[in-house]
Amino acid sequence: MKDIEIAQQSEMLPIVEVAKKAGLTEDEIEQYGPYKAKIKLPLVQKEKTKQKLILMTAVNPTPAGEGKSTVTVGLGDALSLLGKKTMIALREPSLGPVMGMKGGATGGGYSQVVPMEDINLHFTGDMHALTTANNTLAALVDNHIYQGNKLNIDQRRVIWKRVLDINDRALRNIVIGLGGITQGIPREDGFDITVASEMMAILCLAKDIEDLKKRIGAIVVGYTFDRKPVTVDELGVTGAIALLLKDALKPNLVQTLAHTPAIVHGGPFANIAHGCNSVLATRTALELADYTVTEAGFGADLGAEKFLDIKAPQLGKYPDTIVIVATVRALKMNGGVAKDQLDKEDVEALQRGSENLKRHIKSMKRYGIPVVVAINQFTADTKVELETLKAICATVDTPAVVADVWGQGGKGALELAEVVAKTCEKPVQVQKLYAREDSLEEKITKIVTEIYGGKDVQLSPKALRQLAQFKELGWDKLPVCMAKTQYSLSDDPKALGAPVDFTIHVREFVPKLGAGFIVALTGNVLTMPGLPKVPAAMGMDLASDGTVTGLY
Repeated sequence: MKDIEIAQQSEMLPIVEVAKKAGLTEDEIEQYGPYKAKIKLPLVQKEKTKQKLILMTAVNPTPAGEGKSTVTVGLGDALSLLGKKTMIALREPSLGPVMGMKGGATGGGYSQVVPMEDINLHFTGDMHALTTANNTLAALVDNHIYQGNKLNIDQRRVIWKRVLDINDRALRNIVIGLGGITQGIPREDGFDITVASEMMAILCLAKDIEDLKKRIGAIVVGYTFDRKPVTVDELGVTGAIALLLKDALKPNLVQTLAHTPAIVHGGPFANIAHGCNSVLATRTALELADYTVTEAGFGADLGAEKFLDIKAPQLGKYPDTIVIVATVRALKMNGGVAKDQLDKEDVEALQRGSENLKRHIKSMKRYGIPVVVAINQFTADTKVELETLKAICATVDTPAVVADVWGQGGKGALELAEVVAKTCEKPVQVQKLYAREDSLEEKITKIVTEIYGGKDVQLSPKALRQLAQFKELGWDKLPVCMAKTQYSLSDDPKALGAPVDFTIHVREFVPKLGAGFIVALTGNVLTMPGLPKVPAAMGMDLASDGTVTGLY
């Protein structure tokens, strides 16, 4: 049975009942139909004990599938079955991968958040609000230049791009303002995907409305002819942009198939953005539940590193346990097995590919946080392969538990939940990867050598010039958000497993002062993806009775 069919056959609780289960009153939510709601801000402070935060991450993704969101949901449901008050905090899906190749972000099988069709499509309109806010700012920048340009903005140095929440390679590089004097000032421009925008990062890091406005005001949209940065505050439109995000800032409340309350809010990609759901989502879950299960995008080298180095300091809490999701299939692919051969038992390939998992275990333990491996079971996995993978994890002193969450939901993760809950009781002494006063180059070097397992960093001439400029502007102590391929620990997507002695190539930096970090663009990573040869959209349809089909 397909994921969408399982979801459509489920019986959802009214969202007011889910809210009550989470500890929210009907007055503390704004309903978006019977099964979705926004949580009003600010949340009334509850009496609480010491909450536990569990961060879900994974090995580097492969076409074989890892199922991080599925295990996240399954673990949350399993903790609920053990009698622990639990909430799940996930990212919102982007229409880019939904219509493209990767798929949705609501889990799968019997470990899903619902209503999955709504969440994977327009949900509560957050993506549209972010797109509108971003593009309103772009229009205001171009209008300012056209209407006399009081701020002396150099149209050749406008860095604020337009965005669209769909993969559209044709929009990566465009020219605007053509058609004559009344059409604006011609200049080169381009589109990013919405989830890569600074507006998304700001929404996900803002603590409240005032913090949101402060961050929006600090956005650098471009530079003057004498190369001075120009901010949104200087344009005088901070309030207008914040106004467009007033509802999007509120976390979204939904439920799992097993009725565990779930917050789905914010959706930056981890390969081109910081990869974590919103601070408000995670903080709200921590406020309401004893156990919060949250996830970071893609592998531990991207999403988890950014959670620990960018989000956790803003959240004010580090995870009590990090769970790394791995599959026999993905590790065999990392060991050199072709996708069409993955159903055949191959212990040697599994052992080779497990070097990728061991690299991630080492990098996560480096932060001083306990690690557990969740082996997401697929039907073709053999007993020998599963036992081999558990034994491999034991060699690096890491517990590994097999979970069948796709087929059994929370019941298939009860052992995992028990191990994770026990691990959460261990003391945590966080060892930060880098200090605030470290230079940008020092921070990147630490990420490359201690998280990726690389040897060196090479900066392009443009990147070196930018570093000198950032130092003059006082931006050289900000955290770093690495934009890197998700498929490899290196910047070469074809280098699977655990490559060594590689160099990361930084071609350009993008300052995101509102988000509070500097993006380092590496390799050939793109901030506007393209659609595959056969997009997932080609298999989707809407029946005459309104039933959605083909959505996974």
